Amino acid sequence: MTTATATSSAAPALSSPTVEILGPEGWLAVCSLGDLTPGRGVAALLPDGSQAAVFVDRGGRPYAIGNQDPFTGAQVLSRGLTGSAADRPFVASPLLKQRFDLETGECLDDPETSVPVYRVRMDGAADGGRDD
Repeated sequence: MTTATATSSAAPALSSPTVEILGPEGWLAVCSLGDLTPGRGVAALLPDGSQAAVFVDRGGRPYAIGNQDPFTGAQVLSRGLTGSAADRPFVASPLLKQRFDLETGECLDDPETSVPVYRVRMDGAADGGRDD
């Protein structure tokens, strides 16, 4: 499993844009966009001890949701398979295969269940359309 520890956004610039997520303490640098591979996620340990699962699609758009599978309690969503259904990007949990929308956190298989969604930006430019 790939795990990144989020740092403050004042971290030195990397060769490709830095992916940052908005956490309880402000914007946190997670990794370089070049560290992400479409279809695969990374787990980021946040300062409050929680974890985020960070993904990038083939177009280079990053996403971040909570890493904890709400059905099992395991921190595994970063290891799930990504795909899309009705133009909604999702990750399927590697354990019980429930699919979670990467934009809203909603479980596509059980709308009563969801995971947290983090706002994402690259190098200080907020990613459009992400208000969560």
